[in-house]
Amino acid sequence: MANFSPTLDVSGTPDVADKNNGALVIITILFFMWGLLTSLNDVLIPHLKAVYTLTYVQAMLVQFCFFGAYFLVSIPAGMLIKRIGYQSGVVTGLVIAALGCLLFYPASTSGYGMFLFAFFVLAAGITVLQVAANPYVTVLGSPATASSRLTLTQAFNSLGTTVAPALGGMLILSGATPAAADLVRLSEAEQLAYRVNEAAAVQGPYLALGAALFALALFFALAKLPRIARRVPDSAGATGSLFVHRHLVLGAVGIFAYVGGEVSIGSFLINFMGDGRIAGLNPAEAAPYVSYYWGGAMLGRFIGFGVMRRVSPGRALAFNAVCSMTLILAAIAGHGHLAMWALLAVGLCNSIMFPTVFSMALHKLGPATGQGSGLLCMAIVGGAVLPFVQGLLADFAGVQLSFLVPAGCYLFILYFGLKYANLYADKTGEA
Repeated sequence: MANFSPTLDVSGTPDVADKNNGALVIITILFFMWGLLTSLNDVLIPHLKAVYTLTYVQAMLVQFCFFGAYFLVSIPAGMLIKRIGYQSGVVTGLVIAALGCLLFYPASTSGYGMFLFAFFVLAAGITVLQVAANPYVTVLGSPATASSRLTLTQAFNSLGTTVAPALGGMLILSGATPAAADLVRLSEAEQLAYRVNEAAAVQGPYLALGAALFALALFFALAKLPRIARRVPDSAGATGSLFVHRHLVLGAVGIFAYVGGEVSIGSFLINFMGDGRIAGLNPAEAAPYVSYYWGGAMLGRFIGFGVMRRVSPGRALAFNAVCSMTLILAAIAGHGHLAMWALLAVGLCNSIMFPTVFSMALHKLGPATGQGSGLLCMAIVGGAVLPFVQGLLADFAGVQLSFLVPAGCYLFILYFGLKYANLYADKTGEA
C-alpha cells in the first residue's frame, strides 16, 4: 500500500520536550481555521438550495464535493508532506485553501457548478492540513493521553465551527429569502437578477477568509516548530500491512460513520428548524442555533480533555454514542422546540468522538502510524457520502425521518467503543 503520510517520531528528538506546549498552541490555530471553514457549509447549503431551487440531493453535492476531496487528496497529500516536510506541507495546504476561498468570487457569477469546484479546492487544502496535523498532535506526548491531547486541540476546532454559523448567518443569510412558489412567479430576468444578487453575498466573507489564510501561511512559513524525524517504513512493513490491524480498519469505518453522521446533522439543521412542525424559523433565524450544535461539541471537548485522563476512551465513546442515538430518535418522534433542542444537543455528544476514534485507531501502529493516519483521513469521505444518502431519504420521506441515517452511524460508534473499551490496557494494542 502506498505511503499516505510520513511517520512522525518526535519522542527521540532532544529539543521537543521543551517545545511541545508551544507547538500545540501553534497547531491549534489550524484546527480553529478548518473548523470555521467546514462549518460555513451548513449556512451555504440552505442558501444555495434556495438561490438555485435545488432538491435536497442536489444541495448535498456541496458536502459531496467538499468531503470527497478528503478521499481523493489524502494519498497525494501524504506523499507531498513526505517530500517537502511537515511545515512546508502546512504552508502549502493553507495556500491551496486560500485559493479555494478566492474561487467563490467568480463562482457567484458563474453558477452552482463553479461553487462545487470552489468547495473541492478549499477542501483539498484542508485535507493537506488534516493529514499532517492530527498524527502530529498524537505523538507530542504519551500515547496513553493521545486521545485527551487531540480532544483538546479539537476543542478549538469546535470553536471555529461554533463561530461560523452565527457569522455566516449575519453576513450571508441576512436578506429575506422568498419561498420557492414566489420565486417561480418572477420573470426569468427577475429570477436571474435574484440569483446573482443572492450568490454575491458570499463574495466578501470568502475574500476575507482567503486573505486570512494567506496571512496564516506566511506565519507558519516563519514559525519555529519542533524538528520532526521522519522514518520511512521498510518495504515489508509498508506493503499490505495496514489491514492486519483490525482496530485501525474498524477505526476507519468509525471515522466514516462519525463524520458522515455529524456532517449530515449539521447540513440539515437549518431546514429541520424551518419545518412548521418543529420551529418554523427562516434561514437567518435558524443559523445562530446551528452554533449551539457546534458549540456543544466545543464544550464537550474541554470536558472530555479532563474526563478521559481517568475514564477509558472506549467507554466514554460508547456512552456518548448511546446519548446521541437517544436524542436523534427523540427529534424524529417529537415536534416543536423539544425536537429542535434534542437534535442540537447531539453536538455535545459528538464532542469526543473524532479525536477518540482517531487516536484509538492509531494505537501502537509504530512505523505504520503515518499510513494509518492517511487511511483515517480518507475515511472522512463519510462526510460526502452519508449526507447524500440522507438527502435521498429526505426527498423521499421528509427531513425529519431522514435523521435515521445519522442514528445508524452512531450505532457503529457504540460498537467500536465497546469492542475496544480496554484497548490501552491490552499489551499488543489489538483486540
